[in-house]
Amino acid sequence: MSVWVMADLHLSFGTDKPMDNFFGWKDYVSKIEASWKEQIKPEDTVVIPGDFSWGLGFDEALPDFKFVDALPGHKLVMKGNHDYWWSTRAKAEKFFKENGITTIDILHNNSVLAEGLALCGTRGWVFMPNEQHDLKISAREAARLELSLKDAERFPDAEKIVFLHYPPVYANEMVPNIISVLKQYGVKRVFYGHLHGASRSLANEGEYMGIEFKLISADHLGFKFWKIQ
Repeated sequence: MSVWVMADLHLSFGTDKPMDNFFGWKDYVSKIEASWKEQIKPEDTVVIPGDFSWGLGFDEALPDFKFVDALPGHKLVMKGNHDYWWSTRAKAEKFFKENGITTIDILHNNSVLAEGLALCGTRGWVFMPNEQHDLKISAREAARLELSLKDAERFPDAEKIVFLHYPPVYANEMVPNIISVLKQYGVKRVFYGHLHGASRSLANEGEYMGIEFKLISADHLGFKFWKIQ
């Protein structure tokens, strides 16, 4: 049994917004499906840290959920900046139950134990030090990350693994309150998405302040899943 991750699937079975027209994304859904069937076993866990679907609501996102539900593994879906279908975890779980979706759960203000790892995370936010609106959202996301990490204390022997949609470190900038929470809870490995195309060249990967960071957006991974454990 293994734990895998890939962010930014950008599925659009229920709405006309495919990514194929973007450089490097041609036939991306077929590539993701092929990698999924090749790499993932039914007993594995797959984390999707945001930008799961272009659907504007649950109904538009339903074909995307059905597509992923039919693939192997237990899936944990998180919120990204383009997940307009997102509501609350309770409403999502109710929607899944009503529509027979049995292999997908939401990772939001909580944690999940998988293969001895405590899987935690939140969407995160950008670093905009002079924008009060952005500072407010960043503080809220740091609080949500702390809720997730506190919940993981139910698993005292498990390493805490954090997933974010937005990069907490980018080029020469960082999101201080996110980094502070990571340090406070002794997090050693962080996986994030969001960055595509040329922006990937400024991604921070490797060790920073004692934490290992890894970009796991779908195009950055060549539409193949990254194995965590």
